[in-house]
Amino acid sequence: MNEKIFPKKLQAGDTIRIIAPSKTMAIISPGTRAIAEHRLAELGFELSFGQHIEEQDDFMSSSIQSRVDDLHAAFRDKNVKAVLTVLGGFNSNQLLRYIDWELIRDNPKVFCGYSDITLLGNAMLTKTGLVSYSGPHYSSFGQELHFDYTLDYFKQCLMSEAPIAVDASKQWSDDPWYMDQQDRKLIDNDGHLRINAGEATGMIVGGNVGTLSLLQGTEYWPGLKDTILFIEDDLEAKPHHFDRYLQSLIHLPDFGGVKGLVVGRFQTESNITNEQIIQIIKSKKELNNIPVLANVDFGHTDPMITFPIGGEARLKVDEGISKLEIIKH
Repeated sequence: MNEKIFPKKLQAGDTIRIIAPSKTMAIISPGTRAIAEHRLAELGFELSFGQHIEEQDDFMSSSIQSRVDDLHAAFRDKNVKAVLTVLGGFNSNQLLRYIDWELIRDNPKVFCGYSDITLLGNAMLTKTGLVSYSGPHYSSFGQELHFDYTLDYFKQCLMSEAPIAVDASKQWSDDPWYMDQQDRKLIDNDGHLRINAGEATGMIVGGNVGTLSLLQGTEYWPGLKDTILFIEDDLEAKPHHFDRYLQSLIHLPDFGGVKGLVVGRFQTESNITNEQIIQIIKSKKELNNIPVLANVDFGHTDPMITFPIGGEARLKVDEGISKLEIIKH
């Protein structure tokens, strides 16, 4: 892996470029766009948009060339201080062999998104050393209500150098807010789920576990030496899917380098209970001696933290208390 590069923190007046390396901007409603742009403007940011983000093909995406061109243009533009993805999807791995990694390494800046964007963030770390961020998309900022927690952690991670204590949200949601901004269904949060006790400090890698697994065996795999592994999955993942993805990671030759495991919150449609998560974790003897914390606020529910892929975290779990801290971002 290349020497790590931490991009400059954002400040009011900076320009953020919006690009669509996975799903297209064309599916984002005018109302959601208006709220997102107003909220980002309130933070003092100027927005610019990739040339091809409105293109749409049969896969709710656009051509490889269009997506790569917008990514390159964003990193090439000296006025752009951050790159924010429109949405996730399924096909950002199509871009990997067409990306000019030297261009990205020589023009480091904040790159943020989640879900399918997991793949690009971890590949960037491997190929360039650039620390990127798993956090809200441009479309996420279009959530009118109950966005305070997400916004707070976005600001802490991308606009401040201070260590970040990751506390559990009071409530969370898994409703289609983009369909009806006012009809929200909040769920009381039971807090972080302590599974295995221990203490660890390491480099953060991971994100969406199904997407991350697409990098196994490739030149883009970030490696697991001295890491705190963050993983989550979406509504398509049932208990057996989470089990097999985790088992696949455990089979990797470098899995012994994982010092701690942090699991995001599952969507309600996954039907994965806390008891099942505990059962799956406890069935893996390779996890017995590392701290494991679950039900953390990241993944495909709201709200979510922003965390650095390539940054550093400190994790402490015991029977009475858990502490997760992002110490370098």
